[in-house]
Amino acid sequence: MIAASSEWLHRAGLAVAAVILMFSTLSAVLASEKSVYVLEIDGAIGPAGRDYVVRGIDAAEAAGAELVVLRVDTPGGLDASMRDIIKRILSAEVPVATWVGPPGARAASAGTYILYASHIAAMAPSTNLGAATPVQIGGGGNDDRTERSRTPSDDRNDDDPEESQPAAAGSATERKAVEDAVAYIRGLAERHGRNADWAERAVRESVSLTSSEALAENVIDLVADDVGDLLEQVHGRELELGGMTIRLETRDADIQRMEPDWRNKLLSVITNPTLAYLLLMVGIYGLILEGYNPGALVPGVIGGICLLLALYAFQVLPVNYAGLALIILGLALIAVELFVPSFGILGIGGVVAVSFGSVILLDSDVPGLSINTGVIAGLGVISAGVFFVLIYLLSRSYRRPTVTGVETLIGRQAESLGGFEQGRGRVHVEGENWGARSDVPIARGEPARILAVDDLTLIVEPVSHSTSKERVDEY
Repeated sequence: MIAASSEWLHRAGLAVAAVILMFSTLSAVLASEKSVYVLEIDGAIGPAGRDYVVRGIDAAEAAGAELVVLRVDTPGGLDASMRDIIKRILSAEVPVATWVGPPGARAASAGTYILYASHIAAMAPSTNLGAATPVQIGGGGNDDRTERSRTPSDDRNDDDPEESQPAAAGSATERKAVEDAVAYIRGLAERHGRNADWAERAVRESVSLTSSEALAENVIDLVADDVGDLLEQVHGRELELGGMTIRLETRDADIQRMEPDWRNKLLSVITNPTLAYLLLMVGIYGLILEGYNPGALVPGVIGGICLLLALYAFQVLPVNYAGLALIILGLALIAVELFVPSFGILGIGGVVAVSFGSVILLDSDVPGLSINTGVIAGLGVISAGVFFVLIYLLSRSYRRPTVTGVETLIGRQAESLGGFEQGRGRVHVEGENWGARSDVPIARGEPARILAVDDLTLIVEPVSHSTSKERVDEY
């Protein structure tokens, strides 16, 4: 009896040990499954970058990631794309850390706003941020709208915020844009307890900071050499997320680097301003060629596809429609020149319109969101060259002798069929018999030269008869 009880206790102990071992193993597995998603923003922030970041945060939420890290190196970008990214960060169910890196990178303009919106703001050594003044889109404007000349009295009053504030400048629209940007970035700064006063200066005065200065000014939370160092430093940090306090467990987390998928890559390619411009030109030229050669199909199909892709790209880019209208008008003038002789006036006007329209097509000073001027100049030269070649070929075709119709008979020899005693008779030429008229009698079978065609009567003379060029021209 005692032996049976001892055996039962032994088995129960083994079972409890097995359960404890199972839970320990499960906990270790769950701990090892903690993941951190790393997204990369390189270059100007546009529709493709916006789509990539939003989809990346969605994937991190679905996978239950511990943290999303945005590695940023950007000169700025479009306001609409930036705000969409910030909205997604603020509504994310997973913490988002923005790290400006690697060394030498920057988070200028839109990058500064994204840094302020993130739950954790970090920078690598030898990086910078700032210069967050909104860029005028849609109407040019004065580049000095947020700056003023400094005087000795300005330097004396730098400690007085009210007196050191830059004077208001620029149009009402520009001032409204600056005030809106100031309120926006101050709200982001206050949300995470960061330096709101410096954020306002970054907008109004376009000031910038290095990583060490940003840390000292409470603009960022930490300086990290790389993503691994960042994860080590934020391990155990507590954050407010969705009204709850969470503790980050990022040490030894699995790093998932999310690369842009084919959709993001395609969007990035076709929304490149230079490529979008080329697609527009190819599309319009393709349709023009199809109009010249109905049924050719290839120019029409390629032109239609390129034009639709260009229109999609321009839908999400800051397009100046006056520039687009100038391009279309210029190409229309070049096309009309081929049908309406204007001694090159329409064609030259078309080339000029296309060139000026191309320069102002994208009405934006955002770095990375402008058309390459070399491409514009090259296409302008090519358009002008094609136009002048066509004009030369047309003019040369007008100077060529006619190869069809009755005019081709002039200057040829015909065989007299007789009957020229009274000035009229018949000749045989090109397998046909024609009525003819001659001031000089021509014997039957004698060769005759055709001088002119009068309706259905040929004006001829004997080949032996000398005829000056002036007389031929009279006919």
